[in-house]
Amino acid sequence: MTDPHWWRQASVYQIYPRSFADSNGDGLGDIQGITSRVGYLKDLGIDAVWLSPFYPSALADGGYDVDDYRNVDPRLGTLDDFDEMTAALHAAGIKLVVDIVPNHSSDRHEWFREALASPKGSPARDRYIFRDGLGDNGDVPPSDWDSLFGGSAWERVIEPDGTPGQWYLHLFAKEQPDFNWDNPQVREDFLKTLRFWSDRGVDGFRIDVAHALAKHLPEELPSKAVLPAEDDNALGAHPFWDRDEVHEIYAEWRKLFNEYTPPRTAVAEAWVHPDRLHRYASPEGLGQAFNFDLLKADFDAADFRDIIEKNLVKAAETGASSTWVFSNHDVVRHATRYGLPAGPGRRGRGQDGNAWLLSGGHADDVDAALGLRRARAATLLILALPGAAYLYQGEELGLQEFGEIPDSERQDPAFFRDKGVQIGRDGCRVPLPWTIDGPSFGFGVGGSHLPQPEWFSGSSVEAQDGVAGSTLELYRQALALRAELQTGEKLEWLPSVDASVLHFARPNGWQSVTNFGAQPVALPAGTVLLSSGPLDGEMLPGNTTAWLTV
Repeated sequence: MTDPHWWRQASVYQIYPRSFADSNGDGLGDIQGITSRVGYLKDLGIDAVWLSPFYPSALADGGYDVDDYRNVDPRLGTLDDFDEMTAALHAAGIKLVVDIVPNHSSDRHEWFREALASPKGSPARDRYIFRDGLGDNGDVPPSDWDSLFGGSAWERVIEPDGTPGQWYLHLFAKEQPDFNWDNPQVREDFLKTLRFWSDRGVDGFRIDVAHALAKHLPEELPSKAVLPAEDDNALGAHPFWDRDEVHEIYAEWRKLFNEYTPPRTAVAEAWVHPDRLHRYASPEGLGQAFNFDLLKADFDAADFRDIIEKNLVKAAETGASSTWVFSNHDVVRHATRYGLPAGPGRRGRGQDGNAWLLSGGHADDVDAALGLRRARAATLLILALPGAAYLYQGEELGLQEFGEIPDSERQDPAFFRDKGVQIGRDGCRVPLPWTIDGPSFGFGVGGSHLPQPEWFSGSSVEAQDGVAGSTLELYRQALALRAELQTGEKLEWLPSVDASVLHFARPNGWQSVTNFGAQPVALPAGTVLLSSGPLDGEMLPGNTTAWLTV
């Protein structure tokens, strides 16, 4: 029987399917492409794959605008392809976690099309959030709330008789109408979706925008001027972020997850105040929640220690396990973030964490070598921590953000809706380089849906495979050692020779020491197992992590 607690210490690898591997040469990554690379994933040493949305979609938001929650986008494959991929992953000892997008559907979903064809007040419209407009003619949005992608959070519809009519709420793109989670049909349909994928062998779910489902929308909606700040501990007072009622939904989901042996897992993407994150990670709820604190932090020893300590305490209080993450499909790759000059270009996030965007995105702004050294050191550090580590495709190759995509080839709606302010998330979604040369560096014979830089050649899997000291080989060694050494959830801080050094011990005599500074420091006593960069005799260089055993 599979260990029901496998997720607590797992190494999870996120695949953005449209940019991982293309099997049919149409320029878009697909399910068969993932299956073809299962051997690579097994050799990497991960415990699970987290698969970003693969559902039918118009790609108004990278697949997070879902047309059909119980199918595969025909451009990516079929349900049979999905089943084959799942079987191949399981045969390789790799679990599968899939994205669920419950806050909103796409505007092409059959329910929303039915709502547009139905009259005001109909049961079809009640599955979403429709409101009459303000003003004499109803031509003013129901509130002045902003969408996270810019512009109003309300879109007016044309009624079946051809006249302008009601407005619907969309916290994200206008192509992503928000569900009404007070509607029992919505709740039941998502339970059906969770069962559908669980029955096909999916081991767990990543819950997109988990903090937004429950909403309190009185007849007179409050102005945005009086809304609590998103990062404020508002104790559930915000009309659509982090309301207490959302946990009633997840308690129902947990009952479903526990019907399976082993129970299905879940992890929440919830950008909430740290004091409220634990509710999403409770055993009665989703069980685990993303901790984005290190993702938001500078490369600084004091910041890292403070964040690690606080999150380990919270995890112990809730019975969950901590999660550690530096990169994903929504943020600038950490090898680039750590190479940016200090200041607003490196730090700060958008309302839902989607705006780790470079100011202009020019390579001249980045010290790529420094960024990679720090990224390797930071990754080795989190792989030594108790809890689950979430990795994003391409970080094992040390990929930098590709910020210089021509405007004409960008795809992210954030770029088009906020042009000139944000350059969007395309730079971290560029298809992976597998080979040194050839069409799209081995991604597929028909090119890639986003342009790739020439420097991808030297960062490709082929260029790094078997090369001592390469980032790929560092990840392979680190993940293999982690699988061997990771046990329990205890961590003991050890005295450091310098304020810029973090040194801690895990069970079995395993120690990790990271030098966040620029100057070398003396290595602690012990046998070095692995280091993120070359050592200088008995000295640990700056921006370097070493694992030791004593």
